[in-house]
Amino acid sequence: MDKVNANELLQAQSHVWNHIFNFINSMSLKCAVDLGIPDAIQNHGKPMTVTELVAALPTLNPTKACFIYRLMRILAHSGFFARQKRSGDAREDGYVLTNASRLLLKDDPVSMVPMVEFLLDPTITKPFHFLGSWFENDDRTPFDTAHGKGFWDYDFPYTKLGNLLYDAMARDSRLFASALIDKYRGMFEGLNSLVDVGGSTGTVGKAIAEAFPHLECTVFDLPQTVAGLQDTGNLKYVGGNMFEQVPPADAVLLQRVLCDWNDDECTKILKQCRKAVSGGKEGGKVIITDLVLTKNEKVDDENSNLIETQLLCDMETMVLVGGKVRREEEWAKLFSASGFSDYKIDPVSVMRSVIVVYP
Repeated sequence: MDKVNANELLQAQSHVWNHIFNFINSMSLKCAVDLGIPDAIQNHGKPMTVTELVAALPTLNPTKACFIYRLMRILAHSGFFARQKRSGDAREDGYVLTNASRLLLKDDPVSMVPMVEFLLDPTITKPFHFLGSWFENDDRTPFDTAHGKGFWDYDFPYTKLGNLLYDAMARDSRLFASALIDKYRGMFEGLNSLVDVGGSTGTVGKAIAEAFPHLECTVFDLPQTVAGLQDTGNLKYVGGNMFEQVPPADAVLLQRVLCDWNDDECTKILKQCRKAVSGGKEGGKVIITDLVLTKNEKVDDENSNLIETQLLCDMETMVLVGGKVRREEEWAKLFSASGFSDYKIDPVSVMRSVIVVYP
């Protein structure tokens, strides 16, 4: 410390303070969702003052109205709302939505509200308080340490939290399915059959089946997940265990599946997928949509933020389910260990790449 001047030390202290307080950004975001602030501003139809916002929030306790401007101030600083001049001689600026807060409108088909509510629920954030303890024990994940059971064994089905999880997954899949079909149409043409492994209730499978009526699509998930779901046209549901067997097809789709599992588990899944497509048309292929960790040789501010998002996602998967976010060389090692001969990766967004793997 003697060799660090006072100014440098104060800057370092500010950095520590910033990270101590970072959780407040997340909780402020959750508060805005809970109060319905994005929808109130959207429904107003023009820049909305704090006074107008307070009047439009029916669940707000009147004694707390004076604090709303402070919540809006931090949310605007975080990029969820923007201040805008109002027409005429209005003395008070109004708030408008940004692209980020448009994803927080509750009734939008691709709304991220269920994702916000699920990932910031105390059940999901609690394991992070046990991260230090986990490094000192034999538990598989901090989630196990916090709750006494693993994420996949937790009683999510038929609960409010479980409904949020399924809704969040469906909306996320709906957004990506549209982009996948639009940009990668050629990837599906020429196929006669496709299996969506871990396809849950079939959001992506339905979209692909509708876009390619000639394609026989199968949504493959745990029996309890697909129980009661009805086959329609060229889409059917099959229950099973992807670690033991995958239905044969020309192509297998793994949509945000492998990031939830460790390397040994991924190898088992991929080997079953390779068996499933080896007899397919022209040897078949496995289509993976997942996160590929960005190389950080050139770290500008924008790239640093993207990498941080990926690294945070990696920690989330480690803490909840024991999975990981992988670099390209780690993906290549998985493919080789699973018996595949070649692959290609096409980045779509910071949170998604399309990886096509060949037997």
